[in-house]
Amino acid sequence: MDSNLFDRRAMLAGTAALVGASTVQSVHAQGVTEAPTDFVSEPERKTTVTRRCDVLVCGGGPAGVSAAIAAARAGASVHILECHGCLGGVWTSGMLSYVIDADKPGFNTELIRRLDEVNTQYGHVAMRPQSWLSYMYDVETMKWVLETYVTELNIGVQLHTRVVAVELDNAKRVRGVITESKSGREAWLADVVIDTTGDGDVGALAGCQFEIGDSAGDDGCPCQPMSLMGVISAPPELLREFTRAGSSDGNHKDRFRAEIERGGFKPSYTKPTVFHMGGSIATVMMNHEYGVRPDSASEITAATFRARNELNNIIRGLRTLPEWKDIRLVTTSEKIGVRDGRRLKGRGVVTKADVVAGRRVSDSVCTSDFCVDIHAIKKSDGGYGNRGIRAKPFEIPMGAMIAAEVDNLMMAGRCISGDFIAHSSYRVTGNAVAMGEYAGVTAAKASQANVAPHEVAYRDVDQKVNQIRTEHDS
Repeated sequence: MDSNLFDRRAMLAGTAALVGASTVQSVHAQGVTEAPTDFVSEPERKTTVTRRCDVLVCGGGPAGVSAAIAAARAGASVHILECHGCLGGVWTSGMLSYVIDADKPGFNTELIRRLDEVNTQYGHVAMRPQSWLSYMYDVETMKWVLETYVTELNIGVQLHTRVVAVELDNAKRVRGVITESKSGREAWLADVVIDTTGDGDVGALAGCQFEIGDSAGDDGCPCQPMSLMGVISAPPELLREFTRAGSSDGNHKDRFRAEIERGGFKPSYTKPTVFHMGGSIATVMMNHEYGVRPDSASEITAATFRARNELNNIIRGLRTLPEWKDIRLVTTSEKIGVRDGRRLKGRGVVTKADVVAGRRVSDSVCTSDFCVDIHAIKKSDGGYGNRGIRAKPFEIPMGAMIAAEVDNLMMAGRCISGDFIAHSSYRVTGNAVAMGEYAGVTAAKASQANVAPHEVAYRDVDQKVNQIRTEHDS
């Protein structure tokens, strides 16, 4: 087995150990007989079922929201579980502010139109698309718009809720999930569950095989680095100078790095980027956190601390320069941006060969038009590249979104079945939205017909997706 495939028991061992340590300390305080320090035995218990629905979406990011909306429009009862305090995932709690590869029909186009309508109606900062391939947006407007969508469609949502276990029957069919939150431990049952956690959390808990990073890598963690987004304020003319729109030679990132270094700090990301949001506001991507395991909460915590420290030091350095004396770090994102999480084993797979050949498939859910975008795995490299691989537009098959080893589980977004190179192209959020639409309709049809997702005819799904798109294309 590949060194980057992990056994479910090994994955959970660290969590059990941490829980055990905490429990033992409590026991000692009460003067009770010492318990083993390597594990604890939890008593068998019954967990209350909070809700039963047709389609349960785990993760409320770009893929999750679009999956939930599509499933609801296809006639299913739907509920979203999200671990952060808002819908949108990397768009909102991750403050990405920039949608890539959104030149697609359906919810991608519809969302741009809705954002623009809200900006016009309520006088928000207007950021019309630079092109249909990519566009910027206001984070708070995005939160509001997504919440409006799910409210209009009567989609259930529970925030601040994390999936901690998956309920399987004897035939290895997913029946639902178990969560923990301020409400305690709850069970959620559904005909079909969609993993849109980004990191394949549900699939891993269900026992699915997965890969992380580049199996050809020689580092301890051969994963793309993580980045923490920030929001800054500075004079508008200065911000514009270091953006693509204000650059005549395309070297705006290099010039911005030179400014940061002139302030006395060498950034970990050699291509620091400014996204001018209008007026004196911009979002910035200025750091890389290398060698961080995306399935380790302790490593992600340490990486977040280091990243936030780096952003603050960069801004402090810039403030020593006369031109930048008024710059301010307004806020940093709630969660660090993870490029490289688990890729779950599916009934189909997307590979490097598909990217190079521009593969077309009979069960296509969308076309990835984005380049091979590999942020440096080693700190000594610092930037990004494509390893000499030129991507041709390639199609993502439905089979890559259907779990291979358990039934009634689908995935959408960057946790679908693919290799490291293909993932570096399809992982962007424009593709995640399109995947979510097909996953949501497939799940709804599977529930209605009382069959597993792999038993639903692709033609029926494709027709329904296009019908929904036509109905909402205005």
